[in-house]
Amino acid sequence: MSSAASSDLRIAFTASDRPEAMSARDSLKARYGSVPMDQADVIVALGGDGFMLETLHTVMDRRTPVFGMNRGSVGFLMNDYEEDNLIERLSGAGRAVIHPLQMDAWGETGQVQSGLAINEVSLLRQTRQSAKLRISVDDRVRLEELSCDGCLVATAAGSTAYNLSAHGPIIPLDSRVLALTPISAFRPRRWRGALLPHQAKVCFEILEPDKRPVSATADSFEVRRVSKVEVRERRDIALTMLFDAGRSFEERVLAEQFAS
Repeated sequence: MSSAASSDLRIAFTASDRPEAMSARDSLKARYGSVPMDQADVIVALGGDGFMLETLHTVMDRRTPVFGMNRGSVGFLMNDYEEDNLIERLSGAGRAVIHPLQMDAWGETGQVQSGLAINEVSLLRQTRQSAKLRISVDDRVRLEELSCDGCLVATAAGSTAYNLSAHGPIIPLDSRVLALTPISAFRPRRWRGALLPHQAKVCFEILEPDKRPVSATADSFEVRRVSKVEVRERRDIALTMLFDAGRSFEERVLAEQFAS
């Protein structure tokens, strides 16, 4: 089966602004045909991991499955790029369902801004001064004061991204836990973070916010000079990534834990 015309599967192709991604999109559209994203049964995203996250945010309301093919750099969330047998690959693909995090961030004047994060919600110091955070889990203070460059809450899908770079744990997709990971903790120096039940609500209170301003980011959505940030999982939102048979997301996470 070599064209979408011979299949009931309606495909939308989208690409990052990298020349190789746009070239691949044009080639695949010419070969398989294409429909608008709001009419598609599946979206094929061509680019890197950042573009996969961007595409998932785009389909947040429609929940259309996304099959990524790597035309970027890292490509941990992507399948290998290959033009042949695309219909068969899509029909036989395995599914990985992920749930985003909601960030509610209070600014200096008390206004609240909200964003959704597929990878992580991160808090980062804005100046040379370290951040000072009080951390509560389910309305109970667990850490009275953390002096650090920042702290993050990561989903299982995002545990191999910024969380891993900050020496946080890699989390299997079906584990139903979140990673709470400090970024360059100064005091308490030996605190390495925690694994939390997926339904936990995490609250960060910024101590000395005028002297030590902190920004909060949900994936690419940023709020500057926050005074408080709450993070919780949105179990009511389910996003689907598709992976080639035998190349499941679970297998990639397992393999990453043995990578040198």
